[in-house]
Amino acid sequence: MSAKPDLKIVLCSPRGFCAGVVRAIDTVERALDKYGAPVYVRHEIVHNKYVVDGLKKKGAIFVEELAEIPENATAPVVFSAHGVPKSVPADAQSRNLFSLDATCPLVTKVHREAAIHFKRGREIFLIGHSHHPEVVGTLGQLPVGAVTLIETAEDAKTIAPKDPNNLAFVTQTTLSIDDTAEIVALLKKRFPNINGPHKEDICYATTNRQLAVKKVAPVVDALIVVGAPNSSNSQRLREVAEREGCRIAVLAQRAADIDWDKFGNISSLGITAGASAPEVIVEEIMDAFAERYTLHVETVSAAEENEFFPLPRQVRPEAAAE
Repeated sequence: MSAKPDLKIVLCSPRGFCAGVVRAIDTVERALDKYGAPVYVRHEIVHNKYVVDGLKKKGAIFVEELAEIPENATAPVVFSAHGVPKSVPADAQSRNLFSLDATCPLVTKVHREAAIHFKRGREIFLIGHSHHPEVVGTLGQLPVGAVTLIETAEDAKTIAPKDPNNLAFVTQTTLSIDDTAEIVALLKKRFPNINGPHKEDICYATTNRQLAVKKVAPVVDALIVVGAPNSSNSQRLREVAEREGCRIAVLAQRAADIDWDKFGNISSLGITAGASAPEVIVEEIMDAFAERYTLHVETVSAAEENEFFPLPRQVRPEAAAE
């Protein structure tokens, strides 16, 4: 039997779960422990099939709308990490549903910023991707028409506000740093008085994972982003890798997704994971490569992360004693 070829694996750090994702998953698991199954979850708690399937096995029932929850249900309903329009908690309250809000605190921060701008009478731009649940949730914080979505640099060049001197912008938390910087620069050039966030809205986890990919992508033959196709931050990681000159940059949900023909002649491979992808899948993919190659593993780090977000009050451990 011939010896396996060598393969240098460069792991991006940080990668995988962020504090908001940990908080959201823990919220569902704590609710299942405390109240028993079922626990309803509106929308995928985070965009990862492995995570969602694991929670389903424990008794979580995922729905897209509250209307799918039976009348007179007493089981809790959890709102996903992406945030929800204001109409959703209002609907839950009108139906006497017991709701737990697992919205990432950094998304809630954007909601608050938008509300303050609205209160001050400003026309608001939201930089983000239409139909992404986070954007739907942010748009739904304010009356229809109060927020205008900007998706591209072209939008930023052509948008025509009512009062160019009374504007503000907020952004989705999981965007490409570079794309967003370009759009913000265009808006600031056109509207010098536009109000932006004191601290940028793109979250620390998105930023750090993109910075790590920027370091690794130029020095490897290929890069795998562990993540789901509907995960915004995972898709942005793949795009960053391509932009930094990585010849092969692909998204994979599991090892079974890998197209081995693409990885035939590589001697180095970068691996990262989107903020909703568990480390167990990174290990599964490395095991799959270890069957074909002799691995030499190193880690390249862009930042240290130690953020922690407390759970919703109802499912904190101390709440058990109340």
